Amino acid sequence: MESLNRASLARLGASFRSLKWYEWLMAAVMVGIAAHAMVTAFTGTEAGGNPPWLTVVNFISAVAGVFCVFFCAKASVSTHAFGLVNTAAYIVYLWYWHIWGTMCLELFLYLPMGVVGWIHWARHRDVAREELTIARRLSLWQNALVAVLILAGTLVYHRILLRAGGNVALWDAATVAIGIAATALQTLRYREQYYWWLVTDVVAVIMYIERFDPVYLTKKSIYLIVAVIGLINWLRLSRRNEANL
Repeated sequence: MESLNRASLARLGASFRSLKWYEWLMAAVMVGIAAHAMVTAFTGTEAGGNPPWLTVVNFISAVAGVFCVFFCAKASVSTHAFGLVNTAAYIVYLWYWHIWGTMCLELFLYLPMGVVGWIHWARHRDVAREELTIARRLSLWQNALVAVLILAGTLVYHRILLRAGGNVALWDAATVAIGIAATALQTLRYREQYYWWLVTDVVAVIMYIERFDPVYLTKKSIYLIVAVIGLINWLRLSRRNEANL
């Protein structure tokens, strides 16, 4: 058990050491904005309409979230530990603001799949760098199938919510459908996850511009930037793995 813990800490340390200076800069900006929102909330100043206790939750989500996306972009298995913390905190935020479609996605998909993904990634570690998992890619027909399933899922889920009496926008239903597909692709270690994460991140940035929550606007903007970085990195890793087969 002791040797296992040491190995886990060594892999986590390797993941942190792999971060670039601009990633540390983005993390510092995220932490600074989240901390400022938390301080102003407790001192009586407006903090994006959030109550003080929720700004603490947001701070935890902000810190865990940025490192989660940084490590995922590098195919680091450590992403799942931070992802689970981020998901739990984000569920509380979405519950408070009644963003039900995305909350269901986080609660019933991201949370359990975070555990499944952690196990699956850990079982397929890169031989050269044990802190990483092995990246894969979809074929052309598989990509087309994913797109069709996302479109169908969006329409079906939107119809279900409307019949249940909910007033849910089509983009919220699309976010759920895309999130399900992207999470499945991420769990199975496919690089194409990042095409879909880019879509959800653009939608999220627009949503938080309209809501103007500085913490989550910054967080989702960082997610969008890192999604581009992640796509480039996973393309490189998947090609390297194919070349080594």
